[in-house]
Amino acid sequence: MNVLVLCTGNSCRSILGEATFNHLAPAGWHAVSAGSKPAGYVHPRSLALLAREGISTEGYHSKSWDSLPVTPDIVITVCGSAAGETCPAYLGPVMRAHWGVEDPAHATGTEEEIDAAFMHAYRVLRARIEAFFALPLEQLVNNPIRLKAELDRIGTLLP
Repeated sequence: MNVLVLCTGNSCRSILGEATFNHLAPAGWHAVSAGSKPAGYVHPRSLALLAREGISTEGYHSKSWDSLPVTPDIVITVCGSAAGETCPAYLGPVMRAHWGVEDPAHATGTEEEIDAAFMHAYRVLRARIEAFFALPLEQLVNNPIRLKAELDRIGTLLP
């Protein structure tokens, strides 16, 4: 199963989600990330955070949803709402869920406060991904109504 983690810039949240998902994924599950308006770079704080957490950063880069290497089965949007951010709508015959996370790239304040915003985004995404992998996925793959309900429920979880 291929999961697309989608946001606007593909420099922070979706990269954190893709890397964490792939780090924790059981066999047969793979994530990619993309943006509707890719920033063209991965935020250095995202890469530093992933490295501190022991998650490989190799090969991750900001990319457009127009050039995906796979066709997703599930699309998870991670855009937030605090900054009035427009969430991209993936068109296609896929299951969709929204796991909104505020964009740490827009965080202001001290270095510690900005780092805390990145860590918060990571913890929210990690908690949701762990909850997803705790599901009986082999049963849910064949039950799209229940899988969609679980994806939506997980999108409300906070660490």
